[in-house]
Amino acid sequence: MNKPSAEPPPAAPPKRLHRNVWATSGTSFFTDVSSEMLLNVLPLFLSNVLGVRIWAVGVVEGFAEATSSILKLYSGWLSDRLGTRKWPAVAGYAISALSKPFYYIASTWGAVAAIRWGDRVGKGVRTAPRDALLADSTPAGRRGLAFGLHRAADTAGAVIGIGVSIWVVGQVQGGGVLLEAETFRNLVLWSLVPAFLGVAVLAIGARDVRSRAAGRGDGGRGRADGPDPGAAARRPRLRLRGPGRGFAAFVTCSVIFELGNSADAFLVLRAQERGLSVVGILWLLLAFNVVYALVSTPAGSLADRIPRKRLVAGAWGLYALIYLGFALADTVTHVTVLYLMYGCYHGLVAGAAKALVADLVPAARRGTAYGGYAAAIGLATLPASLLAGVLWEGLFAWQGFGPAAPFVFGAAMAALAAVLLLVLVPNARTARSG
Repeated sequence: MNKPSAEPPPAAPPKRLHRNVWATSGTSFFTDVSSEMLLNVLPLFLSNVLGVRIWAVGVVEGFAEATSSILKLYSGWLSDRLGTRKWPAVAGYAISALSKPFYYIASTWGAVAAIRWGDRVGKGVRTAPRDALLADSTPAGRRGLAFGLHRAADTAGAVIGIGVSIWVVGQVQGGGVLLEAETFRNLVLWSLVPAFLGVAVLAIGARDVRSRAAGRGDGGRGRADGPDPGAAARRPRLRLRGPGRGFAAFVTCSVIFELGNSADAFLVLRAQERGLSVVGILWLLLAFNVVYALVSTPAGSLADRIPRKRLVAGAWGLYALIYLGFALADTVTHVTVLYLMYGCYHGLVAGAAKALVADLVPAARRGTAYGGYAAAIGLATLPASLLAGVLWEGLFAWQGFGPAAPFVFGAAMAALAAVLLLVLVPNARTARSG
């Protein structure tokens, strides 16, 4: 076992966040303005306009997310190999932007699945390099804040996007319970401008930095941020113990959680099933994203002060309670309260989980680690969403479940994952300097 080399005391974290934090946050803001105008109504388009069965919605979402997550493994490795984070991220955002216009002419669920797949290919290409760029640009003592701020900007974009959606839906079809095809196609046109603005912001505003610079300030975790010169030359594989046992344990717990974390499309369909109109669902999602944005930055800062695994485990426990609530929900009021709590969950976990990954792996392998983390949980996405669709269709109807079943299953898996996280994953707390 190598002994850690003696190093000078870490410098205090700079007072200002790096320009890359602001550039990636701006890009995520514009991209989410665009994406949230479409993704929240996409399950309604499939169900209300195209007449697709619920299990097929699960296939569309699960296959798209699984493809995206597997690509993150290779894009992260490629960014390590090339020594650049910026341009793979820019390429990924561009692919997603170019896929969106095709929704305008989609008339079958197969076409929607193909377009959604193209959009998620873009996400798979961009996410790991972007996250590694954020981690490389930020000292460990402020990574929770940086990822929390990025997530807050992303979610603020969602708020704006949903607000525009509410206006468009109101103008085109009023307060109808079911989504109309003309409404969806108008939303597609409105989504294109912010999609391409997001690409431009990252291309112009970000710059690559040396990954080892991000390792400074990580006092007490020399092994986590020590360079690994040969790591980038190796082809990516899902060998979770390669970056360390703590990382492997965290990914394992995350996979268990993801098996019960079906696509949010099922929450939208549950809200409609409980009586909400299209506009009502969009207002609810806007409120959800406001809560998400408000919680993300202070929660990210909190993750710099307490062991991050405890914050993640607590968020998973909250998720279990929320999903159990969705299983039991009878009224619009129940669904509304649960959606607001769901926003709190996302705000709590978003920055802490990604900062925890950076704590557990060497700096030179962060791109690969973020990609491997995303790929591993992505492999669970397809069976999770497909299973949710099958459960919704009534596999356990004889027990009185039906639409409630995927939420009961999700609550159980989240509770199990939270307990295992506390037991198996070591603390990787960063003491704040200065």
